[in-house]
Amino acid sequence: MIFRGLPEQTYVFWEPTPFFRTTLPIFRTPGVILVPRRQPKAGGSPFNAVSTVPVGRQAMPGDARKGGTPMNVIASIRNDFQEKFGIPRQSGVVETALSEIIFEPDYRSAEALRGLEGFSHIWLIWAFSASAGKGWSPTVRPPRLGGNARVGVFASRSPFRPNPLGLSAVKLENIVLQSPEGPLLRVSGADLLHGTPILDIKPYLPYADCIPQATGGFAGTKPEPRLEVSAAREALQGLPAGKWKTLREVLALDPRPSYQDDPERIYGFAFAGRNVRFRVNGSTLEVLSIDAAGEKFRDGEIPTGSCTTVTKSPHP
Repeated sequence: MIFRGLPEQTYVFWEPTPFFRTTLPIFRTPGVILVPRRQPKAGGSPFNAVSTVPVGRQAMPGDARKGGTPMNVIASIRNDFQEKFGIPRQSGVVETALSEIIFEPDYRSAEALRGLEGFSHIWLIWAFSASAGKGWSPTVRPPRLGGNARVGVFASRSPFRPNPLGLSAVKLENIVLQSPEGPLLRVSGADLLHGTPILDIKPYLPYADCIPQATGGFAGTKPEPRLEVSAAREALQGLPAGKWKTLREVLALDPRPSYQDDPERIYGFAFAGRNVRFRVNGSTLEVLSIDAAGEKFRDGEIPTGSCTTVTKSPHP
């Protein structure tokens, strides 16, 4: 729901029964979460203007916590992953995947990036915008368990969470202080959908964030390529220059749902402004065609348009 002309902030809360969302302007209601609702400036993200960041929680009787926490979208990501199908399932899995972080007008400050050049990696804290408003479940079915076994949502990285927030560690490739869009960051290894709103950026600290003796439960090892990818020369002619290596790595990890294994089925998804069609027979994935992105195609929505090509630059 969009509220035009309201003050800077509104409150969002959930009633336990029946389940519905209510938005109240300006009044400080006990036990609710505070969410910014701002009209976007020129070039700003419309994500700031609509109630699609459900960071609220159920207002339970007797809850000692009062008020809320303001949150602003500070940036969005620009890359080749135009739909959820095909996105690497964790950050760092496809290291050649390049992205740009474009700051919102209010945060286009070179001073805010001072000292960041000394870090090789950064944390991105972001919102699952494609899953906002779809609710959550106490248990989920992680892809790593074949899509059948259930675990608790807090033992997973499912996007369907009480607060749909994501956390990704990415490599900082370059800092661009001057561009038509102000300062921007070029990163690699991101697992975010194109246009995903970013709420915060923090430096990765190896001494604090790297725990060699940590255990990873049911996802204790890094996913390895499962498929051998082949494509005819004619099919690759439709792909923008420099994109094949990343696409091949994405496909080798097998983006299909784990419960699907039909050699006759043709899959399709949008990547780098193109519609990629493929099928899998055993351990071999064959790219059938790469065409200009068009209409919806069976297993994924193929949006029109294209995204900016990001050229990898040396780290400053």
